[in-house]
This record gives sequence, structure tokens and C-alpha cells, in this order.
Amino acid sequence: MSLKETIHNDLKTAMKTKDIKKRDALRLLTSAFKQIEVDERKELNDEDVIKIIQTQVKRRNDAAEQYKAAGRDDLLQIELDEIACYEVYLPAQLSDEELTTALKEIITQVGAQSMKDMGKVMGVASKELSGKADGKRINEMVKTLL
Repeated sequence: MSLKETIHNDLKTAMKTKDIKKRDALRLLTSAFKQIEVDERKELNDEDVIKIIQTQVKRRNDAAEQYKAAGRDDLLQIELDEIACYEVYLPAQLSDEELTTALKEIITQVGAQSMKDMGKVMGVASKELSGKADGKRINEMVKTLL
């Protein structure tokens, strides 16, 4: 069963159990899937679904930061609930130690010596670690290692 089908089944379950928060969050996610399918005229595979979920999580994080700065705890909680609902469907994130180890291997593989080579490292790291670590985390860790 594909990830998209799993999300649709979880949406049906949330509707039956009257879990309003999960139902609403999953409806937003499925509408994002449909929008991409219509706009790009293609059937989504698991990789595409993961990218869409990551985009949605990033949007929710940005909104949560703005709500926190504005003192809107009610709206902040809604965003945090949606993030928690979406993260269930994402692959497990690498720990800091695993990320450091992976980035050190990439740095030696590329032959990076200084910050001038950061672009090379980021290009390879983004491809190899996509879905396993956030781009912002990768960027910060590469800066630290170089």
C-alpha cells in the first residue's frame, strides 16, 4: 500500500472516530496532493508524497513561529497539532551523530577543504539525505564541519 493510500485510510478512520483535528489536518494534506496531481497532471508516488508533506510541515513551522511571536497561542497549538499529525508519515529523521557521520563521509568524498566548497557538499548532501534530515539542519552542520 502506498503512502498516499495509507493517508486516505487514516483520513477515513479519523472521520469514523470523529477525531476532528486529525481529520482536518489530513484533509488539508490530501487537498495538497490533489492540487499537485491536477497542476502537473501526474500520479504521485511515495517520494512525491513525502516532498509534499515536508513542504506542509515547513509551512506549518513558519506559521507557528509567527503565531508565537504574535502571542496567538490558540493558533500556534493548531499548527503544532498539524505538524505532529504530518510527521507520522515522514521517514525517521537522522540524529545529530548520524548526520555528522554522514556529512563527514560526504565531505571526504567530495574533497572539500574550506567554506568555498560548501556548494559541492550541499549538492551531494541534499540528494543523499533528502527526507532524512531538514535542509536547514544539513546547512548548519556543514558550516560547523567546514
